[in-house]
Amino acid sequence: MAKDTKERILLAALEMFSQNGYAGANIRELAASLDMGKSSIYRHFESKEEIWNTLLDRMIAYYAERFGSADHLPPVPNSLEGLVEMTMRMVQFTVQDEKIIMTRKVLSIEQFRDDRARALASKHFLTGLTEIFAPVFAGMMEKGLLKRDDPTLLAFAYTAPISALIHLCDREPDKMEEALRQIEAFSRHFIKTYGSNQFP
Repeated sequence: MAKDTKERILLAALEMFSQNGYAGANIRELAASLDMGKSSIYRHFESKEEIWNTLLDRMIAYYAERFGSADHLPPVPNSLEGLVEMTMRMVQFTVQDEKIIMTRKVLSIEQFRDDRARALASKHFLTGLTEIFAPVFAGMMEKGLLKRDDPTLLAFAYTAPISALIHLCDREPDKMEEALRQIEAFSRHFIKTYGSNQFP
């Protein structure tokens, strides 16, 4: 029961932080949103700062398990079409999972206030994607699917436009379908450009 209450607090805090930022959220309003007293919150967390850090820890693990990370890489595709399919699965997850959407909003807001949020924003919006796709591309080169090139530079070139379109989905949700079509078209253009001649 205590674990369930703790999870409810963290989910409500994530929603509040994503709407108001860290400074705009307070324990009294958080407790009220859960029909609790402040003392009930403090039985589980010593402070708003502890809620913040626990929430970031949880979301790092949640993202890595479901999307991937440098330590939890997706399997190397066995075909060029497999790269498109893998990319679209990952993108669909990141633009449709409410926890991930709220986490992205929190990091966007707090990256200018909090050092940890800044580092996580850089990792999740840019460097972490390169770290995931560089070994994937290296593996695809080993399989003869992609032309030999610098896999890290190729991963950066591949993920930066996709990341930009994901952020567009956050800012303008009504453009999501268009953005998803653009991402798939870009992925197909990429494999047409960088696919090995052995696999036209």
